[in-house]
Amino acid sequence: MKSARIHKPPGGQDTVRSVSSHTTDRTRRLGLWSAGALVVANMIGAGVFTTSGFALADLGRPEPVLLAWLVGGIVAMLGALSYGALARRLPESGGEYLFLSRVFHPLAGFLAGWVSLWAGFSAPIAVAALGLQAYLASALPIGTRPEWLGAAAILAAGAIHGLRLREGVWLQNSAVALKLSAIVAFVILGALRLPDLGSLAGETQAGANVGLSAFAVTLVWISFSYSGWNAATYVAGEIRNPERNLFRALWMATGCVTLAYLTLNAIFVFAAPVAELAGRADIGAAAAEALGGPPFARAVSVLVALALFTSISSMVMAGSRVYAQMASDGLFPKQFVFRGDAPTAAVALQVGLVILLVWFSGLLTLFGYIGFTLGISSAATVTALLVLRRREGAERVPIPGYPWVPGIFITVTLLAAVFMALREPGQAGAGLLTLLLGLAVYGWMRRRRNTNEWDAGRRVPSRED
Repeated sequence: MKSARIHKPPGGQDTVRSVSSHTTDRTRRLGLWSAGALVVANMIGAGVFTTSGFALADLGRPEPVLLAWLVGGIVAMLGALSYGALARRLPESGGEYLFLSRVFHPLAGFLAGWVSLWAGFSAPIAVAALGLQAYLASALPIGTRPEWLGAAAILAAGAIHGLRLREGVWLQNSAVALKLSAIVAFVILGALRLPDLGSLAGETQAGANVGLSAFAVTLVWISFSYSGWNAATYVAGEIRNPERNLFRALWMATGCVTLAYLTLNAIFVFAAPVAELAGRADIGAAAAEALGGPPFARAVSVLVALALFTSISSMVMAGSRVYAQMASDGLFPKQFVFRGDAPTAAVALQVGLVILLVWFSGLLTLFGYIGFTLGISSAATVTALLVLRRREGAERVPIPGYPWVPGIFITVTLLAAVFMALREPGQAGAGLLTLLLGLAVYGWMRRRRNTNEWDAGRRVPSRED
């Protein structure tokens, strides 16, 4: 990082200017399509192909499940608009880590980066790998432990993004285009084969009373499925014209995925009676088998595996940039600084952590942990947007739909997290434990550096700059 300059704005509060030496015009090689494809690939992962089975078991009927998906999509769009406003002001790589470091304090940024390491990327990649191996193992006669399938997919993604940027982005974009085409084909074929909804009416009325806490927990699970709407902010320093392309990539991709989620889950939950689908982790395959028999189920399983691999690939690409940015700022070991064409060391760290989680974790437990922990982190980040606007004014920090867009996002996200903590204290406790461990690691690393080097040069420029 270049040296910082301290300024005094009219309000009297010191702010510090810090400019990254890593980002130049030469390093900004991702366009609007690549940024949007990264968001789509991050979002469409294991959650959409597994969550509705668990949600049906809790809510009892398809209608509240679809309502939860709609609410989740609206909340994700509000978040995308808010993050887009932040990214316009701070168009550098790092996501929540960068935003909270620059607006609040290095500690806040470090905790966000620490959360990203575990709940933001490692755990979601593990979920995608667990889903991939579950679908492939049931569809194809692999003849080996499923964990090897997940590990192989993770290693392949690491090889793609740990060596060169151009080839990895090309493969990523091509796979996303293929994935979206396959999803559209499935929705059309599934809609043509859906049974008469009247034949399912008696079944779907079985759980008429839906509890608020059950709906809130479902919303937390679904928020994990929508996580990734902020993916482009993690590579903002590599996007051309980020003030324009980044904002558009976030809301356009989020809207596209929300529409895909609603149509896909409508097919899933109405494909068969609730009793045949509730609690199924592979609800996509179960729905496909009910609609078209084993051949259709196998074809859908291959589609899901492709979708999950692109999700793994995109999260490996995005997550590694966070750790590289932290290392560049001195908040992570210097071995992970972005050097050359790709952050190879950071990719290797991500791959190693995820493989451990694949072998020693479970799917449903990770859903709640991820949803709760990321909810706290994203709510804090949107709060930073409001603080930045108050500090610098509406002209420098314009926010679409202010104050309703960020306000509703923060309120809904925190309320869902509270209900999650009350109903599933173990999963919420794991999220809080992650934050406490982050505090301990921060204190240990801080002792290794000079305090002045840490606290200088982290906040955003004042309105005088």
